[in-house]
Amino acid sequence: MQFLSIFSNSTALLAMDRRASNSSTAQVEKQAEVEVAEGYTITQFCDKIIDVFLNDKPLPKDWRKLLVFREEWNKYRESFYNQCRSRADREDDPSMRQKLVVLGKKVKKIDNEMERHAELLKEIEQNPTDINAVVARRRKDFTREFFRHLTLLSETYDSLEDRDAVARLSARCLSAVCAYDNTIENAETLDFAQAKFDDILNSPTLDVACDKIKSLAKSKELNSSLILLINSAWAAAKESTTMKNEVKDVMYHIYKATKSSLRSIAPKEIKLLKHLLNITDPEERFSALATAFSPGDKNTAKDPDALYTTPKELHKWIKIMLDAYHLNKEDTDIREAKQMTQPVVIQRLFILRETIEEEYLKQTPESEENSNTNEL
Repeated sequence: MQFLSIFSNSTALLAMDRRASNSSTAQVEKQAEVEVAEGYTITQFCDKIIDVFLNDKPLPKDWRKLLVFREEWNKYRESFYNQCRSRADREDDPSMRQKLVVLGKKVKKIDNEMERHAELLKEIEQNPTDINAVVARRRKDFTREFFRHLTLLSETYDSLEDRDAVARLSARCLSAVCAYDNTIENAETLDFAQAKFDDILNSPTLDVACDKIKSLAKSKELNSSLILLINSAWAAAKESTTMKNEVKDVMYHIYKATKSSLRSIAPKEIKLLKHLLNITDPEERFSALATAFSPGDKNTAKDPDALYTTPKELHKWIKIMLDAYHLNKEDTDIREAKQMTQPVVIQRLFILRETIEEEYLKQTPESEENSNTNEL
């Protein structure tokens, strides 16, 4: 087990002849006799954790890197806290007694925080297409610490594909949070969106309401403010225990119609980036990038299925994705950050950004100035 091996391979030494805890409950005594690893009872293993946290890894940021293994940690958490209290009660040295008491409280605080992060992540994973609705309902939980938790989780994976999946999820969450915050800050936009939403709700039939949403999408009036209101309304309706099912059904169909309309107006740059990132061969990717910037002259027939854009616009969307990635990274020194193995998608984004800056944006003084301004 990975969690067990972290502690068994630690440089902190366990006094194997330490007596088991004289717990007052039979349940804890029974647990103390259970061998959770070769040569370790659960009491001895908890002593090992305590010694590691006090001596080998005494910083809270190191504790987080170990407690991120939630499934394994949950098996030992209560025994750990019981052993902290038990050792503190038996300790003759006042200084060590205080260290044990403080350790238990500090670990408990971080543990509870990480449990909330894990619970939020679970809700997001259960609703992968409803992230905006989750943000609308639980904005206060999308903290800087939550995004750091996702970074820690990513670092536990050996597979670049798994790391890439977490990075993508982090970027989607951050994008939803930014859209929510930007909308809330713009009162005029929100008032306009509220008027549009009221008009949708006042439709004589559900079909008319859905047609209005489609019409707004076609006219590019289905903006982030209106989407936020619809997401929030559906989130509130879904969680309500007093709202009638008929009302919930109406809000659900409005929400689904909005999602369907959004797919039809997704920025072409996002679609293009997805296409480019899925190309594994660097030369083929470079060729596809050049094609996207060179649709041909008026005498050349364009490919109706191809995606075209400008270097400046694609560079903007790449920067948004890289900003999201960097905001999620653990606070550490620059040397450690450079040594971190990055997900495949991030590596390719860096290459695409550098290629655009070197081959396209530096062709004019104005473009070069914009490129330098946008450096990460």
